[in-house]
Amino acid sequence: MSVLVTGAAGFIGSHLVDQLLERGEEVVGLDNFDGYYDRGIKEANLRRAEARDGFTLVEGDIREEVSIEALPDSIDAIVHLAARAGVRPSIANPVLYTDVNLVGTSRLLEFARRTGISSFVFASSSSVYGNNRKVPFSESDAVDHPISPYAATKKAGELLCHAQTHLYGTSCLCLRFFTVYGPRQRPDLAIRKFSRLLLSGQPIPRFGDGTTARDYTFVDDIIRGVVSALDLTRREEGRYEVVNLGESRTITLTEMIRVVGQVFGREPHIEALPDQPGDVERTYADVAKARDLLGYDPSTEFVEGMERFAAWYEAEGAQQDGVDLA
Repeated sequence: MSVLVTGAAGFIGSHLVDQLLERGEEVVGLDNFDGYYDRGIKEANLRRAEARDGFTLVEGDIREEVSIEALPDSIDAIVHLAARAGVRPSIANPVLYTDVNLVGTSRLLEFARRTGISSFVFASSSSVYGNNRKVPFSESDAVDHPISPYAATKKAGELLCHAQTHLYGTSCLCLRFFTVYGPRQRPDLAIRKFSRLLLSGQPIPRFGDGTTARDYTFVDDIIRGVVSALDLTRREEGRYEVVNLGESRTITLTEMIRVVGQVFGREPHIEALPDQPGDVERTYADVAKARDLLGYDPSTEFVEGMERFAAWYEAEGAQQDGVDLA
C-alpha cells in the first residue's frame, strides 16, 4: 500500500516525501507544478525522491477528475498538502483560492470515500485564528472571523473533513501549520525573500513597525508531526481532530530580520512600509494537544533553524534565485 502526498513537489510536501521514503513507505506524489513559482525549483525539490525506489510522481490538478482517476489503486492514506498558498495573493484573487482549496479538497475527500481510503491528513493553517487576542492560540478557540480568503478556505477545508468523518467514518486530522521555514522554503515567503534581497544588496521591506510576531516552525519539526498524524489516522477509525503544529514561541519581524542578517554575516538595510491588509498581529501555537495526541516535541531553536536554512540557501537556493554569491 502507498501514501498519496498532494503538493509533493512543494516545500513541505517534498520534505514529507523524503521522510516517508526513508522509513520504507511507498509514496505517490501528486502535483500540478503550478506557475505560482518556478517549476525548476519544484523539480529540484523532488530530486532525492526520484532517485529512490518506491516513489511515483503523477502530474495533475486536484480539481480535475481526470487527474484523480490517474492515481494508482494502491493508495491507503492521503496527506493533502496541495493548496493555493499565500494570504496576500488570496485578497487579490479570492475566486481562484476558493476553486483550488475547496473544490480540490472536496474531490480528494470524495476519492477517499469512493475507494475506501480511511486515513486523511489535511494541511490547515494558523491563519484561521485571525487576530486572535488570546495567546497562545488553542484549538478550542473560536475561529469564526478569518481576515483573508486564504484563511477562510482553510477553515472551510476543516469543516469538509469533519463532514467526511461524520458521514463516512474517515479518520481526518487537520493540522494547523504555524509559519514553516527551512531548506526549500518557497521563494515568496519572507525568510527566503529577505535572504535573496540581503545577498543581492537590496533593502528589506518591513511592513509596519516591526512588532508583528510569528511562531516560526522548522520544517523538520512539522514533518515529524505530520508523520505522527498519519500514523494515528491509520490506527484509529472515525477519528476527527484539529491540531496545532508550531514551535510555541514567537519571533518579532524586527528580530527575524536581524537573525537573517546574522546567519549570512551582513547588515540588513530596512525599507519601512505601512501595514498590509490581511496580516495578523501575531501567531503563537499552544501545542499541548499535539504533545498529548501525537507525541509532538518541537525542538529547533530559531537561530539553529536559520543557520540550517542559510547553509542550504548558500549551497542551492541562491543559485535558484539568481543570486551571485561571489
